[in-house]
Amino acid sequence: MADRVTVIGWDGSPLTAAARSALSAATLVAGAGHHLGLPEIPPAAERIRLGSVDLAARRIAGHRGTAVVLADGDPGFFGVVRTLRAPQYGLEVEVVPAVSSVAAAFARAGMPWDDAHIVVAHSRTLRRAVNVCRAHPKVAVLTSPGAGPAELALLLDGVHRTFVICEELGTEREQVTVLTSDKVADHAWRDPNVVIVIGGAAAAQGGGWLMGRDPGAVRGWGLPSPAYGGDLRTGESAGLRSAQLACLGPRTGDLVWDIGCGAGALAVEAARFGAAVIAVDEDPAACARTEAAARRFGVQIQTVAGRAPHVLERLPEPDVVRVGGGGAAVVTACADRRPERIVAHATTRDGAEAVGAALADGGYAVECELLQSVELDPGAWTERDRSVVFLLSGHRPAPSP
Repeated sequence: MADRVTVIGWDGSPLTAAARSALSAATLVAGAGHHLGLPEIPPAAERIRLGSVDLAARRIAGHRGTAVVLADGDPGFFGVVRTLRAPQYGLEVEVVPAVSSVAAAFARAGMPWDDAHIVVAHSRTLRRAVNVCRAHPKVAVLTSPGAGPAELALLLDGVHRTFVICEELGTEREQVTVLTSDKVADHAWRDPNVVIVIGGAAAAQGGGWLMGRDPGAVRGWGLPSPAYGGDLRTGESAGLRSAQLACLGPRTGDLVWDIGCGAGALAVEAARFGAAVIAVDEDPAACARTEAAARRFGVQIQTVAGRAPHVLERLPEPDVVRVGGGGAAVVTACADRRPERIVAHATTRDGAEAVGAALADGGYAVECELLQSVELDPGAWTERDRSVVFLLSGHRPAPSP
C-alpha cells in the first residue's frame, strides 16, 4: 500500500505550497493529461493517466511509495475522493482542495448558487438530470461525453430554459456561452463542461438558509380543494389524492404524468416532492388552473392541453403516472410506456374491473382498495360530504434474479 496518498484539486490557479510539497515527494502521480504535464511533477515519478478511477486506485493501493492524485476542481465534490476512500482499497487520503467547477461556473456567470440543485449527468443518469432541470429553476449539471449540453437541451424539448455553458474552466481554452435551450443542440461543445440551467415561473425564489430550493411556507400534503382554487373532479377527495401520492412515491429525478389534472392539486403536490410534472387535460381551462396553482405554490409544472391517450404519444417517458380521467383506454396507453407505477381510480365496480384488467394486461401487479371518506361538520357533527371510490395501483414486478 502507498505510504501516503494526497489528492490535489486543480482549478487553473498556481499550486499552493501544500500541493507543491506533496508533488515534490511523489513517486507516483495520477491525473488527466493536462495534469501530468505540470512542471512540479518529479521527473522520476511514475505517471498514470486517470481514466478509470477504480483502476488507478488499485495501482495506488499496490504502490510502495508516496502517491499523488490530481483532479479538476474540488476532488471531494462529486470527485475522486469517494472512490479512493472505498473500503476495498484501504486508502487513507489527505486532500488539498480547490475551487469546485460548479462554484467557478456560477462565479463566471456572476450568480449566487446557494439556491441551486446540482446533478451529475452521464449515460445512466441523463434523463433524471433533465427531470431535475424541468422541476427546479436553477440547476448546475456536471456533464460527461454523451450527456452534455446538446443532449440536455434535446430532452428538454418543449420546456424553455436558459443555458450558461462553461467549457474547460481554468484552462487557456475556457469559454462561457449563454444560449436559450432551443439553440443549444445546434452547437458542438468541448468537454469537460458545467451547464447552469435556469428559468421557469419559480426562478425568482431565492435561498438564504438552506442549500437548494426553500420548502416554502405551506406545510403538509393532501390539502383541501380550496387551497387549489376548488373545482376538483368528482370523487377526487383529499384522502384519495393522499393515497395516490403514497402509491406513486414521486421524488427528485422522476417525471410524473398527471392525466386529467383538473385544478392541479395532485400535480402541485407531486412537484412539491421535487419531481418534474407534466399535467395533461383536454380542457384548456383546467391547464390554466393548474398553472395558476403552480405559481401560487412556487413549483414548476408543464401543462399539455389535449385528449388522452392520443396526446400522450409526444410526451417524454414517465417514471410514474396518475390517471385521473379516461378510464381503461388511457391506462392501457400508459402501460405501453412502461412507467414504474400507475395509479387510477373508478367510481363504479365495473369501471374498477376494467382498469384493473388493463393494468394486468400491461404486465403490472394490481392492487385495489375501496376508499370511503366522510367529511363532518365538527360543530354539529353532521355529515357534510361523502366520497366512495375504488383506488387501483399497478407496479411493475421486480425482474427475476
